Amino acid sequence: MNINDFIHASPFYELTALLVLAAVVGFIGLLLRQPMIVSFIAVGVLAGPSALEIVKSHEHIELLAELGIAILLFLVGLKLDLKLIRTLGLVALATGLGQVLFTSIIGFLIGIALGLDTITAIYVAVALTFSSTIIIVKLLSDKREVDSLHGRIAIGFLIVQDLVVVLAMMALSAVGVGGQESDVSTIAHIGSVLFYGLVMLGFVLLFIRYLATPLVSRIAHSQELLITFAIGWAALLAAIGSQLGFSKELGGLLAGISLASTPFREAIVARLSSLRDFLLLFFFIALGSQLELELLGAQIGAALIFSLFVLIGNPLIVMVIMGSMGYRKRTGFLAGLTVAQISEFSLIFMAMGLSLGHVSAESLGLVTLVGLITISLSVYMITYSHTLYGKLKPALGILERKKPYREAKLEQGQEEKDSYDVILFGLGRYGKAMTHYLTRAGFKLLAVDFNPDEVRKWRNDGHAVMYGDATDSAFVSALPLHGVKWVVSAMPQHEIGLTHEDPRLSLIEGLKQQDFEGDIAISTQKLSDQEILKARGASMVFLPFYDAAEQAVARMKVEQK
Repeated sequence: MNINDFIHASPFYELTALLVLAAVVGFIGLLLRQPMIVSFIAVGVLAGPSALEIVKSHEHIELLAELGIAILLFLVGLKLDLKLIRTLGLVALATGLGQVLFTSIIGFLIGIALGLDTITAIYVAVALTFSSTIIIVKLLSDKREVDSLHGRIAIGFLIVQDLVVVLAMMALSAVGVGGQESDVSTIAHIGSVLFYGLVMLGFVLLFIRYLATPLVSRIAHSQELLITFAIGWAALLAAIGSQLGFSKELGGLLAGISLASTPFREAIVARLSSLRDFLLLFFFIALGSQLELELLGAQIGAALIFSLFVLIGNPLIVMVIMGSMGYRKRTGFLAGLTVAQISEFSLIFMAMGLSLGHVSAESLGLVTLVGLITISLSVYMITYSHTLYGKLKPALGILERKKPYREAKLEQGQEEKDSYDVILFGLGRYGKAMTHYLTRAGFKLLAVDFNPDEVRKWRNDGHAVMYGDATDSAFVSALPLHGVKWVVSAMPQHEIGLTHEDPRLSLIEGLKQQDFEGDIAISTQKLSDQEILKARGASMVFLPFYDAAEQAVARMKVEQK
């Protein structure tokens, strides 16, 4: 039996081969500082019919791919922060919608000039408008620029793009009927999809209003159950959406939106992000299995032209819009670089078009090539954005108004928003006592606790609070650490003492990974933990019983005098 026969002897062996290939290609991508999406696309092409021909169990791969897309849209729904759009107001909407409009128009004209038919040119042009929120947020987080002005603006118009994705997919779902049907049948189908869509939206709104928070609060007492519920909820609404005719993608997104108002969304996002990335691998494998290297090779010329437009034209569109609105050239340039690539949604959008018979495999291959080129290069552009700005600064003056009036006012307002002096973990007796004295001392405080009941009570009392787990590094990375002077742990500790699983040690390591510049204070009941905690990175160690005893004796001395 040769290696190829061995791999295809069982779907499990085939899956194993795919995972090993993904690990090898991912490691090479890591050395080249590429995001995993580039490696995943490469794995899909290599595993396809034109290279290693690993993929044979198409139905199993498709199932995992569909679940991955449902969870991706679910997490997008969880992160659709409409409050951020309202906060940034005009700039998020104008930049997001303006970039989508101008990119679509110019991309369509380029497509027609390259000989694409009208439908394919429209699809490709729309696909070029989407930028990868996942990649951009990751890169901005790594550079600690999420809370900067250009970071906030970029995330704002990326959210607008996400909304456009929803509308585009909804339009595809509505018109996704066979070409053999009559105009009357087509209109009836579109009407039924819109009707069921409104019914589904009404259900989601009622769920948000009356059930979401109390139901998830009960479920959140078990973290394992919370994650199981989240996956099941995403899959359920995706299945209902597919059954009603408006796609699994929109069903998954509505599932995310239905839980976005709960205080547990950050914890769900942190826990499901790795599962999303794992399952998306199979989407790209399924995508690659439909592509042939010969088709990709024939598209290189057109892909290079579209890639240059995305890498240069998209940032210029954003810079022109932001400059005309009164922002400085530096802010426009740094925000503009975040749209210098297309996203995984571009490929999902084209894949939907292929499944509906609107576009060919050649056009899907074209957009895939554009994705590989733009994502690979934009990573370096964003990573070295400040160096690039320094070299291009003299030429960018024409993109800035003489008086960039809007930026100073907005920047001042954003610096005051969501900024804390102290983040405190643990709302037990000791933690609550600390919050009392910290608040009385004038510190702006954000509390974090893993007990949903405490989180709900604290929020109802008007305090800033988050539900989260100190042992989850992804959750720690999502904390608003900018400007924070102290992170305090008032969490209870295990009787067995410090272990590698202790949440206090996990918190210190998570803060180190984020290059936290403030001080870390940890409470413990054991004197023996003091030196270990300081050696691991704690700036200060509280000993509640010993500290209280010392203060009590000091008060006795004062009273005695």
